[in-house]
Amino acid sequence: MIELPESKCLADQFLKVLKNKMVLNVIANQSPHKFAFFSGDPTEYHSRLAGKTITGSDSFGGMAELQIEDLKLVFFDGVNIRYHYAGDPVSQKNQMYIEFDDSTSITCAVQMYGGMLLIDKNEDNGFYKSSKYKIKPPQLEFNETYFDNLIKNSKQNLSAKAFLATEQRIPGLGNGVLQDILFNAKIHPRRKIETLSEKEKQNMYESVVQTISDMTANGGRDTEKDIFGVNGGYKTKLSAKTKDKSCPVCGNAIIREAYLGGNIYYCPGCQIYNKNS
Repeated sequence: MIELPESKCLADQFLKVLKNKMVLNVIANQSPHKFAFFSGDPTEYHSRLAGKTITGSDSFGGMAELQIEDLKLVFFDGVNIRYHYAGDPVSQKNQMYIEFDDSTSITCAVQMYGGMLLIDKNEDNGFYKSSKYKIKPPQLEFNETYFDNLIKNSKQNLSAKAFLATEQRIPGLGNGVLQDILFNAKIHPRRKIETLSEKEKQNMYESVVQTISDMTANGGRDTEKDIFGVNGGYKTKLSAKTKDKSCPVCGNAIIREAYLGGNIYYCPGCQIYNKNS
């Protein structure tokens, strides 16, 4: 899944590899996927993009944006983007194929669910605007006061996972990034925010900022791939890669459980949970 660290990595690679290339051909929804989301009619993507040049890129929240003259192609959630050199074999099982004037291309394949939105400067897309303009790390405005207000303005019986990773409170902070944030803060994903001490809230805030910073600096998490199919350099402490392995701090086995429509990972020694809390 594209989350805050991965969106920055993707945007950087877009700028380095794709800038100044002209779009020759676009095939959208070639292999239909029930949970692949487009803006408008995907069959019109070719006519809207062909002949235009890649001018830049951007990242915000869990979105990576490819700027194509007056249009923006925005990727989010479970879109796996791969870059193909001229002559490379390209799988037909994708939800978007873009060929450039030097015979290179990118393909986008949706895993679970994901979106490829084609937006012009006059289009009012609320989901896009919320992700782009809402305050989030590493912006300086994402300070402890801002974070405390997020907590105060949320239902106090929310779990730590629900608070951090739902309702776009912090765009780009999803269930993947969440795991190490809570591990570093020593807070169980099921803990209700009303049970957190002021010190624990401070720890959570500091962990949000520092963990996301570390993940971004290392090119994303090792559970995700960049446009060349290379895993990120940040080694996750809690993920599918570490399930049942020993906690790096206390040695307890890392546990995986289903919770709130996804999996949570935690260390029972470092992240204490009382079911009554």
